[in-house]
Amino acid sequence: MTRIRRAVYGLSVGTLAALLTGCAIDSLIWGNDGAQVIQTTEQLVSDMASGETPDTVCEDSVADLGSPSDWSGRSAGEPEEFFAGHWVDQAALDPQWSINLEGLPEGAVPGTDYPGDVFYRETDDGLCVIDVSWSTLFAVN
Repeated sequence: MTRIRRAVYGLSVGTLAALLTGCAIDSLIWGNDGAQVIQTTEQLVSDMASGETPDTVCEDSVADLGSPSDWSGRSAGEPEEFFAGHWVDQAALDPQWSINLEGLPEGAVPGTDYPGDVFYRETDDGLCVIDVSWSTLFAVN
């Protein structure tokens, strides 16, 4: 292989790898705004699970963020533009996005409460958490 072909091949492989990263895939599937919701949520989950105070919480947020153990094992799910018909309690908070969380907190047993959905408001500085909806793990018979 000539030096030029190796260079082109290396550049092509590098470009393909960059395109196949999570962010690029999320952008292809959910659009740039949806990908931003996913990224913000992954950072929120990471911050909360490690006990750090997230900097993405709105000043007027009503979110119960719980404790770090509530967020351990959770990850961003599927972002959606906010729809008040599904989330009547959050409509007055003026969120623009919601996203479900996937996975369960470590050690979850029936009766465990955990963060299930996160609601975001768009600001000049980006997205901020305005609320978190909690879910309860039920036993399946």
